[in-house]
Amino acid sequence: MKEWEVIFADQKGVPQSLLLKSEHLPSEEDAARAIRSKLFPLMDELDLNDFQDRKPSPTALWLKEQNGVIITTIHEAP
Repeated sequence: MKEWEVIFADQKGVPQSLLLKSEHLPSEEDAARAIRSKLFPLMDELDLNDFQDRKPSPTALWLKEQNGVIITTIHEAP
């Protein structure tokens, strides 16, 4: 399994990274769920079904709009 590095700006705008293991490049939504789990463990099970089929990445959208967390890049870890 490959390791992928997700780089994002947290709530304070500080760049951070998170490693994910996956066979293929994780989607923005997969990365957003991992970030949410790291930054907001109590909200990890938040139901975003209201956005289902209306928004392409509901978790990424929630992180950006409600918390100012922005995923900047996802690439294979060195």
